[in-house]
Formats: sequence, C-alpha cells, structure tokens
Amino acid sequence: MVAPLRKPGRRPMTDINVTPFVDILLVVLIAFLVTSTLVAEEQIPIDAPEAATGEDGTLSLAIVRTNGGQTYLDGALVDQVGIRKAIRAARATGREVACLVGADGDVPHREVMALVDLVRQEGVVRFGILVTPVPVPPDADRDLP
Repeated sequence: MVAPLRKPGRRPMTDINVTPFVDILLVVLIAFLVTSTLVAEEQIPIDAPEAATGEDGTLSLAIVRTNGGQTYLDGALVDQVGIRKAIRAARATGREVACLVGADGDVPHREVMALVDLVRQEGVVRFGILVTPVPVPPDADRDLP
C-alpha cells in the first residue's frame, strides 16, 4: 500500500515562502552597491601636476583638458559652448557654482588659463585646480601663513 503524501486533516501549503526571495534580493542589492562605487570611480586618464597642498573634495563642475586637446565636463566630451551652457544651467538653480579645473601635465599653461578665464567669464568665482596629491616634505615649515 502506498503512503499518503500528506497527513489526513491537514490542508496543503499554498502560501509562498518569501524569506529566500528577500535573501536573494538583499545579496543582489549589496552587489549592486559595491559595483556602482567602482563604476563611479572611472576617471579621465591624465597626468595631473603634483602638489603637496592639494585638497580632497568635489566641486559642482569638473572641467578637464587632456593632452590630446579634448575637454571634458564631468566626464563628457564638450566644447566651450557646452561648458558655458552647463555653468549657466547650474547657476540658474540659485546655488553657488564652483568648478574644478584640471589638465594633463603636458598641456600648455595658456590652455589651462583659457579654461579658468572661461569659467570666470560665466561668473564662477570659486574654482579649484586639479592636482595629484603628494606628501608634504618633512622640512616644510607648516607654521607660515
């Protein structure tokens, strides 16, 4: 004789067990969060000048000039008109706009100054210069103003 599949008097289980589903979703969410930070760290490959007094931090708009003559705004290839439009759009929000201006180490100084001038023409008074941080020499006098 064959044994019954379920005990007499018990109803079959018809509910879905969501615990394994939630576990899988949490693992996928954690994997997404970890990989999204790696994707966000992609940068334009330039050889920025070194400076011991460089500061970490992000500013509103990042403008970078490569050795090949391309200009990038927040990682997207742009021209001067695109930079002006982006600055005007950022200023239209009513908040203070700051720019980070950077260039490859082999880019002539006049091209970097042209970027700074372009930013200042659009009314941006706060800007930073992109550098590669290096340690401060031990013989540097940090007490000077």
